[in-house]
Amino acid sequence: MIHHPANSRATKTPPEAWFTGAVQMDPIIDAPEPARVRAVRVSFAPGARTAWHTHTLGQTLHVLSGAGRFQTEGQPAIDILPGDTIWIPPGEKHWHGGSATQGMVHIAIQEADNGETTNWMEKVTDAEYGA
Repeated sequence: MIHHPANSRATKTPPEAWFTGAVQMDPIIDAPEPARVRAVRVSFAPGARTAWHTHTLGQTLHVLSGAGRFQTEGQPAIDILPGDTIWIPPGEKHWHGGSATQGMVHIAIQEADNGETTNWMEKVTDAEYGA
């Protein structure tokens, strides 16, 4: 068993190459092998968002608070709200983040394949974001 007491792990600021705007990440679980689950609580300021990316084994997002945006490549961006859950299949290019006027917090859950979960790509432009 691994027990992570509340407030025992620091909030992290992710690499600038992966996000636009202010984003903070709080770890939930990075299970040791052979388990593959990884989960993190991500807080986006208004207008903050991920870069385009894919996940080797897919991803589940569950919105906790605020208002956000989500887009799969080739589809229109959609608004997401607390209680919304999105499953993103393996290899699907997408982005997500806060709305233009509100921040958003979600839990992101994905599995690792040989330690890798995410393939980061180019940043989302303001035009793509719809700001």
